[in-house]
Amino acid sequence: QVQLVESGGGSVQAGGSLRLSCAASEYEISTYSMAWFRQAPGEEREGLACVDKDGRTLSATVVEGRFTISQDNAKNTLYLQMNNLQPEDTAMYSCAAGTFGNYCTLSAWFYNSFGQGTQVTVSS
Repeated sequence: QVQLVESGGGSVQAGGSLRLSCAASEYEISTYSMAWFRQAPGEEREGLACVDKDGRTLSATVVEGRFTISQDNAKNTLYLQMNNLQPEDTAMYSCAAGTFGNYCTLSAWFYNSFGQGTQVTVSS
């Protein structure tokens, strides 16, 4: 099972930017579908963006134009560039890997592995 470790979270003011990283081990992420999710206290897990093994991406409407998913296969690392952060973006962010590979989805049910998460806090 792929092991995932997120980093890059922190506290920023509204309008600021962060880049999250998700380092994978045991398997090459280029053969997986990868995704970013977030969960705020008392809320359900929310899919933000995903990428399949062929590089096709999908983004949730709520983050489209602000968040960008990418991956560096040489580093076996997934990224989420987050711009123009707002207080409502405050949540625990986690990455996920799915063995299906040939498509991606923002539904958490399809993914086999999740990281522990990294906290993002945005103040107004």
